[in-house]
Amino acid sequence: MPNSKFHQLFLDQLKDMYWAEKALVKALGKMQKAATSEELMDAIAHHQEQTREHVTRLERVFESLGQTPKAKKCPAMEGLIAEGQECIDDTEEDTAVRDAGLIICSQKIEHYEISTYGSLRTLAGRMGHEDAARLLEQTLNEEKETDVLLTQLAESSINEEAAAE
Repeated sequence: MPNSKFHQLFLDQLKDMYWAEKALVKALGKMQKAATSEELMDAIAHHQEQTREHVTRLERVFESLGQTPKAKKCPAMEGLIAEGQECIDDTEEDTAVRDAGLIICSQKIEHYEISTYGSLRTLAGRMGHEDAARLLEQTLNEEKETDVLLTQLAESSINEEAAAE
């Protein structure tokens, strides 16, 4: 199956996510600096550390397949990161409105990652790449946890504060 079109699709999508995660490490640093809420800053910093681990984990996935890790530019993540920067540029510094916008942009990124990692895990399982499937499942679960945390932050205080500004 390594030479099949199905396997090549899987590898192509892995390369896409490898680029996306590496780009996201940098973008999360900018988002953290732009955030106002301590809780949001902490959540972004924590996810940046997780994202570094996601890069390493993807390298392990490539290695489990006998492949050298290689990145392929991900236009979707590039656009989502640009949208996050636009949010920073278009909102006032030190406001809950900016934090609410950062959460929206972050959740768009998380949802992209959740859908991609879910699909990659399924493809890996279908092809019998059990180690890869396990590693991808681990990342998928972390992405889901981050999405839940962002929702909790928005609903517990940030959205209310933003509405009052």
